[in-house]
Amino acid sequence: MPRTGTRKLYHLLTELLTMHNIRFGRDKLFDLLEANGLLIRRRKRKRINTTDSNHSFKKYPNLIRDMQVLRPNQLWVSDITYISLIDRFSYLSLVTDAYSRKIVGYCLYPTLQKEGPVAALDMALSSFCGKPEQSLMHHSDRGKQYCCADYITRLEGKNVAISMTEKGDPYENAIAERVNGILKEEFALDKEYDSFGQAKAAVEQAVKTYNQLRPHASCNYLTPEQAHQKEGLLKTKWKRRLAIV
Repeated sequence: MPRTGTRKLYHLLTELLTMHNIRFGRDKLFDLLEANGLLIRRRKRKRINTTDSNHSFKKYPNLIRDMQVLRPNQLWVSDITYISLIDRFSYLSLVTDAYSRKIVGYCLYPTLQKEGPVAALDMALSSFCGKPEQSLMHHSDRGKQYCCADYITRLEGKNVAISMTEKGDPYENAIAERVNGILKEEFALDKEYDSFGQAKAAVEQAVKTYNQLRPHASCNYLTPEQAHQKEGLLKTKWKRRLAIV
């Protein structure tokens, strides 16, 4: 378990420990897990480029600088990361709600073609009947998958505003990058899978567990599913260095 995961585990155990009148500090939990080989050492990840912004499609400006997100379905962020198979890579497209950190759409696809991101977006948009009742913005990098006609048409058809990174800086899409890292580091999606089917099953389980069971320090230790039912400014358990970007 990563050290950040240990803090969340301690948060989940606090009520149970108090109920049984057990005094057990967070540092002691770290020591216990480490003594039993249960702390995960962060591995250096390969860098696979999933963004090709050298294309002729229209690119959109970054509209989310200093944006304050106060409700679910106000801002979605999208990104693509790779999943390793024995002989190749597959590619995981994610659409994440920036307020609740809930993954609202995802798709593992064998190639970097548009079909994967479009399927993830379709899953996210299926949560709406007709068009969103309140304004919604979609933010991504400038990869051709997000700029292609099929993707843009779907967003425009739901009156979703479009925002994109401009400088290629990961901080311009920090929430999406962070979710990628959580799935790989805490849910073992950085391992090598024997087959596409095995990887797909692992992704489905990871997303389900992430959404329903993993508390987020950025959402007052609510799970994404719980935070998705809230609105207003959520408390954080760490000091914010930056706004959305």
